[in-house]
Amino acid sequence: MSEAHEPRRTWALLLEYDGTGISGWQRQSTPERPGPVSFQALLEAAAAHLARGAHVPVTAAGRTDAGVHAAGQVAMLTLPDRYRADQLREALNFHLRPYPFVVLHAAPAPTGWNPRFSARARAYEYRILNRRPRPAMERRVWHVERKLDLDAMREGASHLLGHHDFTSFRAASCQAKSPVRTLDRLEVSREGELVVLRVEARSFLHHQVRNMAGTLVLVGEGKWRPAQVARALEARTRAAAGPTAPPDGLTLIRVEYDPDPFTPIPAPTVAG
Repeated sequence: MSEAHEPRRTWALLLEYDGTGISGWQRQSTPERPGPVSFQALLEAAAAHLARGAHVPVTAAGRTDAGVHAAGQVAMLTLPDRYRADQLREALNFHLRPYPFVVLHAAPAPTGWNPRFSARARAYEYRILNRRPRPAMERRVWHVERKLDLDAMREGASHLLGHHDFTSFRAASCQAKSPVRTLDRLEVSREGELVVLRVEARSFLHHQVRNMAGTLVLVGEGKWRPAQVARALEARTRAAAGPTAPPDGLTLIRVEYDPDPFTPIPAPTVAG
């Protein structure tokens, strides 16, 4: 059977990567014009090895920026149907070496499923190393030396929960048609020397999480009062909010689906 007529299968992939030193998710190069290393380009190159050199387009749940990490990015690709899920995972991981990028799971994609448009929720963490000495071992943090007031940060964060126009917290380059989003969760906690922001919504604007993190750090440092977060939100202009936090501390934790392609379907019960 020729490759053109070979049966094909669409796969859902659960991905993990360290974004340090990588240009982000989105491919920025072509065979004619090589560009910086991106995770999309790396995965497409790995998949081409399994498709006899043919280009294999990859779609993801979201385009993480340069320096941003993922513990639960989700992507989709279509390949000739000659692999089991475990074989596909191992083959892709072999070709992704030596980059800090791995396929955690592979599963057949449900009919009509799309990693971006089928997503019901996305969860991020933003990690801040809150101590005087700079980090020597942990790179996936924003180092903030000044002691942060978590109670003040939590009060400031409460103004951002719910359904709002987040124009003040979107990047100038954001291409979303609407700045309105519903923020379902924004929790601030301390874990030893780490201050962790846990954020959930169906979708986010470009730089929204990093802009919220930068604003809440101003509150935690005592440079802003918590009520100023509400006024920044109401202003609906990027200049009213705080700075964009660096990408180092941001990790895409998970993307939620119903049905979840990575959850095995229970076997039917056979009546005795």
